[in-house]
Amino acid sequence: MIVRTWHGCVPQQHRQGFADHLAVTGVQHAKATAGNCGAFVRQELQGDYVHFFLATYWESLEAIRQFAGEHYQQAVTYPDDEAYGLISDPYVFQHRVTEIAEL
Repeated sequence: MIVRTWHGCVPQQHRQGFADHLAVTGVQHAKATAGNCGAFVRQELQGDYVHFFLATYWESLEAIRQFAGEHYQQAVTYPDDEAYGLISDPYVFQHRVTEIAEL
């Protein structure tokens, strides 16, 4: 399994709006892609910004390419992201997972 992680943040006043937006863009887009095994979002408040961490789980690198394209190391962005003042990390990370342990 491969875990793909992304991070971005928005001003606190856009917290709920961006959370809703992310649910219908990044999360649903990932879940609708063959080879996706799930998507999870974590929010963390820091000062005037809310940080969003998106982890998507994939069967293979080919499945990630179906989601993100040939430049799969770059963040997938959506046209309305700017409406929320999104500051997106330009790159994502793919982590090969060989073992899952309960915490």
